[in-house]
Amino acid sequence: MAVRLGTADFETAVSGAKVPVLVDFYSDSCVPCKQLSPVLGDIEDEYGDKIKVYKVNINFDQEVAERFQVMSAPTLILFKDGKPADKKRGLQKKADLKAWLDSALTQ
Repeated sequence: MAVRLGTADFETAVSGAKVPVLVDFYSDSCVPCKQLSPVLGDIEDEYGDKIKVYKVNINFDQEVAERFQVMSAPTLILFKDGKPADKKRGLQKKADLKAWLDSALTQ
């Protein structure tokens, strides 16, 4: 299960990661966010130590969401070397998400 990050620990977790980091910007009231959650759990299990998966609640941690121009939930941002490398918005199918991550991880 992805760890929830807040404003206080976001920078340390993302910048200090030795592997790419996938951050799910979500809202508790968002139905697509709830549908995406088990998909991200599967991704986390399948990719193991190749990637870290975190969650940021856009209602409670608005500073982080604004910093990365998150306008809707769910928004997924892939960070490499502590910097945003790519972004996806909306509900993603597992196969599409895996293809996106595989492509990004090989670059």
